[in-house]
Amino acid sequence: MTGEKVVGSPIACRTGYPAPMQTQGRLEALMAMLARDPNDAFCLYGVAQEHAKADRLDEAIGWYERVLAVEPTHAYAHFHLAKTLERAGRVPAAIETLQRGLQVARGAGDAKAANELAGYLDELT
Repeated sequence: MTGEKVVGSPIACRTGYPAPMQTQGRLEALMAMLARDPNDAFCLYGVAQEHAKADRLDEAIGWYERVLAVEPTHAYAHFHLAKTLERAGRVPAAIETLQRGLQVARGAGDAKAANELAGYLDELT
C-alpha cells in the first residue's frame, strides 16, 4: 500500500486507505487476468469462489469444473466443488467429487487436504 488517500470510498474516508474490492471488482480483475491466460488455475479457482460467495451456484460449479479440467490435482477445487454441489442439492455428485479429491490428495501426499476431504466425506455419508 502506498499510503495514498483514496477519495470516494466510505472506508477510505474513515481510514485513508482503499476499501476492500467488492465481488464484482474481483471478478472483473480475475476475468482480465484470464483473458491473458485462460488456463490459469489460480484465476479460475478465484472466479469459482466469487460465484460461490454470491450464491451463483451453477456458475460456481462450472468454474470449479474448469479448474479441475486444467489442474486435476487441485485438491481444494474438489473440496469447494463438493461444497457447492451440496448447497445446490446435488449430494451424490458432491460425494463422488470428494472421493475423487481424496484420491488426488492421497496420491499427492497432501495429508492436510486428505484429512479435510475425508472429514467432509464422512459428514455426507
